[in-house]
Amino acid sequence: MASAADSIPEVFRTPDERFEDLPGFAFEPNYSEVNGLRMHYVDESPLGGQSGKTILCFHGEPTWSFLYRKMAAAFLEAGHRVVLPDLAGFGRSDKPTDFGWYSYDRHCEQVDGLLAGLDLADTIVVVQDWGGPIGLRWAVENAERVGGLVIMNTGLFSGRVSKGFMAWREFAEKNPDLPVGIVAQGGTATELPAEVVAAYEAPFPNPESKAGAATFPLLVPIDEGNPAAAKMGEVAAELRSWDKPCLVAFSDSDPVFPFPKAGEMFTEAIPTAGEQVKIEGAAHFLQEDRGEKIAEEVLSFLDRS
Repeated sequence: MASAADSIPEVFRTPDERFEDLPGFAFEPNYSEVNGLRMHYVDESPLGGQSGKTILCFHGEPTWSFLYRKMAAAFLEAGHRVVLPDLAGFGRSDKPTDFGWYSYDRHCEQVDGLLAGLDLADTIVVVQDWGGPIGLRWAVENAERVGGLVIMNTGLFSGRVSKGFMAWREFAEKNPDLPVGIVAQGGTATELPAEVVAAYEAPFPNPESKAGAATFPLLVPIDEGNPAAAKMGEVAAELRSWDKPCLVAFSDSDPVFPFPKAGEMFTEAIPTAGEQVKIEGAAHFLQEDRGEKIAEEVLSFLDRS
């Protein structure tokens, strides 16, 4: 893995006032320095202290930890600790302004450095979108710290992509000043209130701040020879012998990862996955559309396992 520490990039740091009074997201920010970047994460325990599991949630493109606010509230109420990291270039984390700085390996290295300093044991790893390739890689490489997986609307990219994805990739390439709020609204089945759209836009006040968001579509490997495709193939191979609990839940109206085919990649490969759960009334960002329902499914999964 190429080291992010080889060269510290120029970064944009979103002003703190952009994150004031976010709806449903009154969590205290936490920061850790990783390879010269300030990485942000939420780390909340229920009132009275931790009595349940630690639930670690990975966001994707172009969202941030705000996406998990509905699920986090339910997990905390049920007595579980919640950890929500922001990827480099997203949320309250520092945002390298050079498109060329970003890669799959670098994202994984930043996450690994951040989580290395946290007390994580028997952790339930929740992933969606780009949080899948990044979070599942962290899970298999740190299996001794992981107690189970929850996999939602994601994939491990092998180099074969759809025409729909190529259209999205072309759009992102031509629009580096990515309209994040429009993308968030376009990925939901429900109409987002203006204050929620503003919360998704909060980390990205100018084009300079959007390098990470604009680059992610370009990092998806579109040929089998791409090193990222090979690495994701290794993660997929590790999952075929995964022996800890796993829940697969995909939404019913995601054109990027359509039900049931996209989820079957995981249910057919992971021995412990069981039957795929269908989340009705949700699109790509199912945490936004049906966050409370998904939290119920996860909590039931924890009770069973």
